[in-house]
Amino acid sequence: MPQFDFASFVPQLFWLTAFFAILYFGIVRFTLPKLGRVMTAREDQVTGDIATAESAKAEADGIQAAYDAGIAEARERARATLADSKAEAGRSIETRLAVAGEEVDTRLKAAESALEQARAKAMTSIETIAAEASADIVERFTGKRPTPAAAAKAAKAAIAAH
Repeated sequence: MPQFDFASFVPQLFWLTAFFAILYFGIVRFTLPKLGRVMTAREDQVTGDIATAESAKAEADGIQAAYDAGIAEARERARATLADSKAEAGRSIETRLAVAGEEVDTRLKAAESALEQARAKAMTSIETIAAEASADIVERFTGKRPTPAAAAKAAKAAIAAH
């Protein structure tokens, strides 16, 4: 193996060092600056993208906060409108109930008055019928008919006792 021949070892070491130096300085001088520019450009692009993403996130958070505030405000307005509608409906119902109550009271008084008149008329009719019936009964038992005034007085007394 020629690599292990000590006579050619020093020239091989020279050429290794020479090629290594040429490759090293070629890479350092030409390739590394290009690679550095590419890495710097990518780093700048990533930093810019991160900054853009952060500003977009901040803007989205602001829009979300404004949306949430708008929703909360709309809910409060809806609640206030609902409360006002309930109060107005309550007042309307109270007004209608008051009118209906007055109408019912008027009708009730009229009905009570009519009922009292009918009761008085019925009591008069009952007293008249009772007076005639008692006069007929007395006439059958005694053979003598009592006067209408006496029969009416007796019927009134009997009705009042019960």
